Amino acid sequence: MAPSTTTTATSPARTTPHRPPTNTGTPRKAALNSSGHPQNQQAKSRRRTLVVLVLPSVLLLLLINAYPLVYATFQSLRNGTLINTGDFVGLDNYKSVLTDPAFWEAVRFTAVFTALAVLGSWAVGLALALVLRSDFPGRSVFKILLMLPWVVPVVVSAMSWNQLLTTPQSLVPRVFDLLGLGSPLLLADPALAKVTIILFEVWLNFPFMMLMISGALASVDHSVYEAARMDGASSRQQFFHITLPLIARPTYISWILMTIFVVNDFPTVYLLTGGGPESSTTTLVVLAYRAVFQNFQVGQGVAIAFLMSFALVIISTVLYRQVRKAHV
Repeated sequence: MAPSTTTTATSPARTTPHRPPTNTGTPRKAALNSSGHPQNQQAKSRRRTLVVLVLPSVLLLLLINAYPLVYATFQSLRNGTLINTGDFVGLDNYKSVLTDPAFWEAVRFTAVFTALAVLGSWAVGLALALVLRSDFPGRSVFKILLMLPWVVPVVVSAMSWNQLLTTPQSLVPRVFDLLGLGSPLLLADPALAKVTIILFEVWLNFPFMMLMISGALASVDHSVYEAARMDGASSRQQFFHITLPLIARPTYISWILMTIFVVNDFPTVYLLTGGGPESSTTTLVVLAYRAVFQNFQVGQGVAIAFLMSFALVIISTVLYRQVRKAHV
């Protein structure tokens, strides 16, 4: 008998498709997380909190500054004095100021005085900041001594310079006499008085520039200079192509601040020369002071102040655009 063979029919295997894991969270939370509504609400809440915290200070500053500004505008349109408000004259005060030769003489000297004082103090501050980068004995003491012109009150500095320069028996004229250069009275000659007041302003302000530039130089990585030296760059090339571009933004910012300081610097000029001799060192702020407190022409004095502020806004805007253009 032939053996019987049993064949087992095998059915093809069934495969179940792979399903991705489903989100176990609640549908509402998933929808909120995907749309970002809680984050938006949190950001709005944070902005509201900041507004509430800042608003009192902003309102206080507006109240403090708005009233003087509005009242000064009111005075510039009238012909009053320090006691009487006077009559409304419109823009006559501005016309009188703009047609006065003394105003344009003050404008010319203020422009020269500001430009030379700012650039001079920046050049001296830059040179000293570069010197202070190197390590030498007594560097800390030297840096403290360099800060004295900025720390000492301007009244003390102006009186000290007056004692050094005013009379033929003062120290500086005697030194000139010993050198065979005569004994010039530096504050009595108009040309020499202009040079003296500019040097005095540079002497007062170079510590500020030195601190600004020192802070900028401290943020520069020394590896940049090492790489430049390896490429064969000279010290002059490193200064013009590395140092100056890297401190461009702090430089422009310091120029903006120093321009505002110098243009509005009343005590330096008034205490040292009083605007003389022959009004040769009269700046706009001194001219405005004379108009208000000596000639009792409040409207013209305030008009001068507004014109000066307008010029400062233009200069600051131009320099600020340079700050934004700086690459570093």
